[in-house]
Amino acid sequence: MIVRYGRTFCAALLAVAVSLGALSAARGASDPLPVPVVSACANPHLPPEILDGAFKGDKEPLPVVDASAPDLKLRLAVANDDKSRELGLMCVTKLRPQRGMIFVFAQSARWDFWMKNTLVPLDMVWLDAEGTITTVAPSVPAATRSTPDDAVARRSGSGLYVIELTAGEAAADHLTVGERLDLPALHASQ
Repeated sequence: MIVRYGRTFCAALLAVAVSLGALSAARGASDPLPVPVVSACANPHLPPEILDGAFKGDKEPLPVVDASAPDLKLRLAVANDDKSRELGLMCVTKLRPQRGMIFVFAQSARWDFWMKNTLVPLDMVWLDAEGTITTVAPSVPAATRSTPDDAVARRSGSGLYVIELTAGEAAADHLTVGERLDLPALHASQ
């Protein structure tokens, strides 16, 4: 995906950044402004319960489901259509622990992911139809909004589902190839 923004949008974004910087300086270094959990390009359907901070999208939030194993429960926003899969966790700056997104596809296949506009490093976990982990891509590097497309990290794996979590979460939660997660019935809508 290639994202282009007009000069008006970029000027407005710069003005907001300058204003926040001036406001933070006026408040003093000991009282900084909180870092937003999303930037302007984030999916407006992101459910606040997966984000580590205040966010209120202006659209109906994506559904959230549990994926579990013994001693583990992940809360995951469901991306089961082309648009929600395309936007994914783009422009998110912070997720809560054991929170993320599950991408649901219509068929098991090899799925390639890339980190365009993904502002935090992520772990990617591919699962087959039974919930068995087939591939883990740990600590996939983030990409700034100005990172050239050919420098954006890409990872591939096979399965019906892909889970994205904060980098380091897969290892902390013992998510390894061959491990199985219990998933609710999930279906791609497109």
